[in-house]
Amino acid sequence: MNKEEDILLKEGKMLPVMEHFYTIQGEGAHTGKAAYFIRLGGCDVGCHWCDVKESWDPTLHPLMNAEEIAETAAKHCKTIVLTGGEPLMWNLDILTSKLKELGCTIHIETSGAYPMSGQLDWITLSPKKTGLPKEEIYAKAHELKVIIFNNNDFIFAQEQAEKVSENCRLYLQSEWSKRDAMYPKMTDFILENPRWQASVQTHKYLNIP
Repeated sequence: MNKEEDILLKEGKMLPVMEHFYTIQGEGAHTGKAAYFIRLGGCDVGCHWCDVKESWDPTLHPLMNAEEIAETAAKHCKTIVLTGGEPLMWNLDILTSKLKELGCTIHIETSGAYPMSGQLDWITLSPKKTGLPKEEIYAKAHELKVIIFNNNDFIFAQEQAEKVSENCRLYLQSEWSKRDAMYPKMTDFILENPRWQASVQTHKYLNIP
């Protein structure tokens, strides 16, 4: 990356885009809705079970003009999901401003480990033990989604739920490879703690991105 590209990246005029595609949202509160996903490269939270580890190194992904990617996305759908990697590693002001200009509703999926930026309509906070969220994001989250990999994650989920607003929707989602073991335990947990809901990765069952 040259000096000029580094400046454009910091300003948010260019962003490392791993992939972008039109599909159906597979998880959480908006499951089943058509959405255009913009997956940004770069993440240092380091979840060992991450299913998109190829997103971690931002230098592996091409820098794209933020306004141009916004225009491409808006042609397909007015519901946009920013994901990663960790999208809040980058300045999202220009991208989201252009999306808003084009009449889009903007969702983000984030660990919350970086400061907020951009104009966001729906914030899915998926906290990780390896990089806890910034305090500022808890009150802003519309949806808390905790990945269940082992039994200790139920304790972590309850701890995180205490930090979000009372209007935040709470979801448990099994790590994919552990689903056979964890969904029965999640069912029992939710029956005992009915504020929580189950999130299933329906896109994997549908065999879509």
